[in-house]
Amino acid sequence: MILIADSGSTKANWCLVAQNGELAHFTTEGYNPHFVDENYIINSLTKSLPDYVRPQEIEEVNFYGSGCMAGKTIIVESALHSLFKSAKVNVFVDLLAAARALLWNEPGFAAILGTGTNTCIYDGKQITHNIDSLGYMLGDEGSGSYIGKKILQDYMRGYMPETLSEKFSETTGLSFDEIMDRVYTQPLANRFCAGFTRFAGENIDTPYFHGLVKSAFEDFFTNLVSHYPGYRNYSFNCLGSVGFYFKDILEEVATSFGMRTEKIIRSSMEELVKYHLQYR
Repeated sequence: MILIADSGSTKANWCLVAQNGELAHFTTEGYNPHFVDENYIINSLTKSLPDYVRPQEIEEVNFYGSGCMAGKTIIVESALHSLFKSAKVNVFVDLLAAARALLWNEPGFAAILGTGTNTCIYDGKQITHNIDSLGYMLGDEGSGSYIGKKILQDYMRGYMPETLSEKFSETTGLSFDEIMDRVYTQPLANRFCAGFTRFAGENIDTPYFHGLVKSAFEDFFTNLVSHYPGYRNYSFNCLGSVGFYFKDILEEVATSFGMRTEKIIRSSMEELVKYHLQYR
C-alpha cells in the first residue's frame, strides 16, 4: 500500500492507495518543518491517522510538503520513518507536487497560492528555476498569510472601513493585545494570519476586500512571477485554496500582466495519485 501526502503549513491531504487500487482520503494538520519538529509530527500523526491506516502495511510514503527543502527534509523523513518502519519514504518540496499535478510531464509554469506562496519553471521532470518566496515574514506575496497580515494591519491601524471593522471585531472577538500575542509570541503565526482569508472571502463583494485581495495578487506578480525570464510565454497554472477561491480576481490580475490562465485547482491529490500510479 502507498501513502501520498500533499501538505501545506495549515492542512495536509492524504490518500491511501490499496493493493486493489481502492483509494481512501483523509486529512491531518499540515507539517512545515520550519515551524514543527520531528516529535510534533510523530505525536500529531499518531493521533490523526485513521484506524484503517496500518503503519506496518505501508510500503511507500510520498510526502510533498511546504518547507521541505534541503536541510529541512530530514525532520519529516525521520518522523515518517519512525511511524512507517518498513516503508520507503520520499519527501519532496510541495512545489514539485504542484508541478506534477498541474503539468504532469509537460514543461511549464506552476504556482502555489495557499497559506504560503511558491512558484517555479518546470521542465517536465524537475524544477529548473525557483525564486524564493522568503516565507511569511519577508515575502509570500499573494498567499493566505500575506492577505491575512494586510487585513490585520488595516484593522489594527483603523484603515478598514468602519462597518467592516465592526463586523471583523464581532466575528473574531480578538483584542489588539490578543492579536499581537498570537502573531509575535504564539507558534504558527502564519496559520493564524492565513485564517482571516475566510473573512475576506465572506466579504469579497465589498470594494475594500476585492481591492485588498487584488493588491495582494498584484504584489505576487510584481515581485515574483514577472521576474521569471519570458514569463509571458507560459500559461499560468496554480494550485491552492487561495488561488482557487479567489480565482476570478487572480485571472483578472494574470491577464493584466500578460499571462493566460490555464489550470487553477484547489488540491493536487487527484492528479498526484494518477501521476504516481502511472510512473511508479
